[in-house]
Amino acid sequence: MIQICEVGPRDGLQNEKKLISTDDKVQMIRKLIDAGIKKIEAVSFVNPKVVPQMADAEEVLKHAPRVDGVEYAGLVLNYSGMKRALETNLETFHIVTATSDEFNLKNAKKTVEQSVDELVKVINESVQMKKKVAGVLGTAFGCPFSGEVPVSRLLEVAEAFVKAGASEITLADTTGLANPLQVKEIVNEFQNHFKTDVQLGLHFHNTRGLGIANVLAGYQAGIRHFDSSIAGLGGCPFAPKAVGNVCTEDIVNMFHEMKVETGTDLSKLIKAADWMEQLMEKPLDGMLMKL
Repeated sequence: MIQICEVGPRDGLQNEKKLISTDDKVQMIRKLIDAGIKKIEAVSFVNPKVVPQMADAEEVLKHAPRVDGVEYAGLVLNYSGMKRALETNLETFHIVTATSDEFNLKNAKKTVEQSVDELVKVINESVQMKKKVAGVLGTAFGCPFSGEVPVSRLLEVAEAFVKAGASEITLADTTGLANPLQVKEIVNEFQNHFKTDVQLGLHFHNTRGLGIANVLAGYQAGIRHFDSSIAGLGGCPFAPKAVGNVCTEDIVNMFHEMKVETGTDLSKLIKAADWMEQLMEKPLDGMLMKL
């Protein structure tokens, strides 16, 4: 069974110039739940001046439907973000750092070591408050500024997060640099290091057209948890040329054609993608919705 974390309401919208209302975000979430999505990264607790699309995080969570079996997650980048998140009814915190010093310095004004030192405290406090924590390692498959990120660096950051209390690690391809062979190699190294102690997930962008191929490579290497975004929405305001996330309905179609269960209704996902395209008032990147 494939477990999908739908990131459309957060990663999908955060880089869009058109501001989406709270009501429309909640409607989007309702459609995703109706299509069978069980985990949704709904919000991000970031500076609203930097990412205005996420300024209504608290309101979105206040009005999002509470459905048995559906888990909401939110992005937390620092201690102040955690304090905001703790004031909401959010169940799961996605604690994020880049793993490239050059990327992190440009976007967080900190080295990776400095960010990890702060985020270890954030994870500790979040776990003490009975929150589920997933550590998200950005630029895990390469940095647009400095190139390759050593696997040893990924393992080092992941180890620090796990020791602090994170029960999951997601490797994020922030700007779509990954390729299928690299995905298999890095996943194998992580699995050899952590065995079955940590749930590993993958987050891909389709910047260079390899998103769905990288999902398949991850699946073939044993991964069953994937982030994706309805209609292929997505992009990072902190990363150059980080276009859409791998598309939810497209990967669901791939898995269903492979006779692999996802727990979702593909026809409802396509309808949700069509609705998003109308809402955004522009063509979106999903392929299946064009048929």
